[in-house]
Amino acid sequence: MDINHFSEASASLKTVRDCLRFAVSRFNDAELFFGHGSENAYDEAAYLILHTLHLPLDRLEPFLDAKLTQSEIYDVLNIIERRTIQRIPAAYLTNQAWLGELSFYVDERVIVPRSFIAELLREQMFPWIENPDKVVSVMDMCTGSGCLAILAAHAFPYAAIDATDVSPDALDVAQYNITDYGLDDRIDLIESNLFDGINGKRYDLIISNPPYVDAPSVDALPQEYKHEPKLALGSGKDGLDATRIILDNAAQHLTDNGILVVEIGHNRDALEVAYPTLPFTWLDVSAGDEFVFMLHRNDLV
Repeated sequence: MDINHFSEASASLKTVRDCLRFAVSRFNDAELFFGHGSENAYDEAAYLILHTLHLPLDRLEPFLDAKLTQSEIYDVLNIIERRTIQRIPAAYLTNQAWLGELSFYVDERVIVPRSFIAELLREQMFPWIENPDKVVSVMDMCTGSGCLAILAAHAFPYAAIDATDVSPDALDVAQYNITDYGLDDRIDLIESNLFDGINGKRYDLIISNPPYVDAPSVDALPQEYKHEPKLALGSGKDGLDATRIILDNAAQHLTDNGILVVEIGHNRDALEVAYPTLPFTWLDVSAGDEFVFMLHRNDLV
């Protein structure tokens, strides 16, 4: 947004509807990338405006023709300008991200939560786990904001959960979210580079959304992704460096009937070529059956 757009808008916009139209125009003109929650300029603009005005996020229509004060106009235009010029993901502007019905605090110390494993946890891993009440130990590896660990705590009410990450900054964010959900007594945070700090513990379920972006894709990522920690995105030339370590070590950290669930992005073909003898089960999620695999401990031994 250039200074003329901003100055004109500040003087002429009056209502929520005016601000929404202006934001959509600016977002489309700037060709922003939407991959951190919203899918298009309209939804992103509506979310940012409603959040900035402290209005219910699911009730745009009643407020469309409400007139805004000059300070409210300024606040709305400020967040629109930051999204447009700096291309900061909306979640970092609002310090809020959603997985399903749960919201989490986020900032640039962690990637914006977006994991298909969240869908599986909402279903308590059915049918792969027949009795969720019998799951007593879970590890969320590369926990980031702690979102999957928190979802796991809801899915498996009798489970003690270890949430690990190599980044102390990420663990600080995870701690905030864990405390916010009142789960300090059920979720332990461990600073660990994958399995390095686990010390022989074994789990009924290990879940992980590790770094999995290959080197060419990292170089080609839209500018929005460059606000996220590099450590949480790239994983070697083919994107499988972290996944290889997980596969090589998971068996010794799973209970006899334990299962491993890992998200790997668009790397299914490369993974199956690299491990032709592993009987991967590809789990159905909203985007298809190419992004999350499951293995039983016996498959890994």
